[in-house]
Amino acid sequence: MKEHEMTLGEELRRQGITRRSFLKFCAAVASSMAIPASMVPAMAASLAQARRQSVIMMAYQECTGCLESLTRSFAPTVENLIFNFISLDFQHTLQAAAGDQAVEAMRQAMQENWGKYLVLVDGSVPLKDDGIYSVSHGQSHLESIREVAEGAAAIVSLGTCASFGGIGAARPDPTGAVGIDQIITDKPILNIPGCPPLPEVITGVITSFLAFGALPEVDSLKRPKAFFGDTIHDRCYRRAFYDRGLFADSFDDEGARKGYCLYRLGCKGPITHNACATLKFNQGVSWPIQSGHGCIGCSEPNFWDKDSFYKPLSAGQWGSAEGIAIAAAAGVALGAASAVISRRNQDKISGGK
Repeated sequence: MKEHEMTLGEELRRQGITRRSFLKFCAAVASSMAIPASMVPAMAASLAQARRQSVIMMAYQECTGCLESLTRSFAPTVENLIFNFISLDFQHTLQAAAGDQAVEAMRQAMQENWGKYLVLVDGSVPLKDDGIYSVSHGQSHLESIREVAEGAAAIVSLGTCASFGGIGAARPDPTGAVGIDQIITDKPILNIPGCPPLPEVITGVITSFLAFGALPEVDSLKRPKAFFGDTIHDRCYRRAFYDRGLFADSFDDEGARKGYCLYRLGCKGPITHNACATLKFNQGVSWPIQSGHGCIGCSEPNFWDKDSFYKPLSAGQWGSAEGIAIAAAAGVALGAASAVISRRNQDKISGGK
């Protein structure tokens, strides 16, 4: 049997990968996707019967940061995906071929897998002047995405640029850059924003697509709910300080050294949806707030043009800011009340009145 005709289960057995190891892999992916543990056997069975998924990854107006993030995934690793689960038929940075040879390989893969291949897109696409500002292999990226999307089963936009236009669309947006879903409207599209996006979100979505044959459930911005259902603020380990009204007022004051909430220093965690607080970066080592810097809201639309990386949320600037301001005031009040109660309890212990 030819390698591309094997199911994933047959291919993994050929490589000596045990069922136990395979189930552990499925359990890890299911956990990251908030899939119930009871679904793991069904997920494993579905994956075992699947065949290698043809994946075509396009790079447009981007900085390669999203690809760098993908290559650092550890659950599963990108090597595990590429060598065991998918056929990466085009990605001009990772593949050995270049020029005409690479483009021909891409188009051959499209023809052989018409209606079945998955497209990953990194970077925004310019619309101004018929897309002339971003060109590869003599073809504008506007023409390119239309060609590649035509036979795709689904499209996944990687990073904030591909999802919402990102930095390419920031003022004054000289190229008329937009996200992919502003161009392709007749295909299932999922956005994984972030600058860069979390690598485990990318590989988790791909693995979920392999197992169930469809993209996972999304929110109003086409982001997977499993990873973007909560705000940074919901899961932040500094939330307890926020609730007590304890804030850092500068990056080098006593509050910062004690790990107090960074709200006053411009943290956008209360209105930013992402899984940074739970998945973290660099194999779960750290994330921006843990490193002492407030969230800049990079997985939300137009984050670059908010002009407020180091300014607290204010009414009229961020849609829900009034509610945030009220919550912050409540946090300060709770902090003050907590301090009073603490002092009274201490007085009782020490015999004071």
